[in-house]
Amino acid sequence: MKARFVRVAETGRKTFDITIDGIVAQAAEGDTLMVALLTAQDTLRDSEFGDGRRAGFCVMGACQDCWVWTADGERVRACTTPAVPGMSIVTRVALATEGVWPRIGT
Repeated sequence: MKARFVRVAETGRKTFDITIDGIVAQAAEGDTLMVALLTAQDTLRDSEFGDGRRAGFCVMGACQDCWVWTADGERVRACTTPAVPGMSIVTRVALATEGVWPRIGT
């Protein structure tokens, strides 16, 4: 999958595994979830309103465009949440189990 972000600096930081929609990806120490996700894929998440994929917007926790879910169902802002080793993130509604993703209109 093509990434939206490409690391051009700080490439020597220690990396660790996170899981994105069941696929293992790499994050670097100090990454926010937004950076980790967009370094691994070209979009951030599905819109809960059914209008396609989103990529985040303000990058400072104000716009509400970067919400993602942990595999346990916790809702977190990707732009302000640090990536940590072993995290499992859900970004696609079709892959979410019951109770993990808001079901708007169902």
